[in-house]
Amino acid sequence: MPPRRTPPPDAAPADPALADPALADPALADPAVDKACAICGRRITWRASFARAWPEVRRCGEACRRRRLGDVDRALEDALRRLISTRSGSCCPSEAARAVDPEGWAGRMEAAREAARRLVARGEAEITQGGRGVDPSTARGPIRVRRAQRPPLPGWGPSAGRGADG
Repeated sequence: MPPRRTPPPDAAPADPALADPALADPALADPAVDKACAICGRRITWRASFARAWPEVRRCGEACRRRRLGDVDRALEDALRRLISTRSGSCCPSEAARAVDPEGWAGRMEAAREAARRLVARGEAEITQGGRGVDPSTARGPIRVRRAQRPPLPGWGPSAGRGADG
């Protein structure tokens, strides 16, 4: 077996972004950085099974892999954006669900919470309980949505996902 060839010490290092496109965006390549699911907005935590495909991971589980964002999902996001931009405080996701589907709003509640989590992932909103910001992936019970008061979590912004419905 021939010996390994190593570049001379004075050789310029290769551009890592050219070798692996995922390295061009550190949030995509760093397994220590969590991501947000492109569908439900919940946190995706790195696991060994994601080791080879971490830059391509965009959905949290099988149910989200089967789904795509539809017109209702986008309408809920728009309704939440309108509500939080016209108020000084916060709004309940049920208000967005009522605005989109006045008759069947109760059946849209989980979709409204998902829309709120996607806005949080993009840094546009913050989810609160009792007036304090909470982790959108683990919040249980009634929530409120308000304009973002702090920057998004590392790896959770627009660079973490490659589009809204991918």
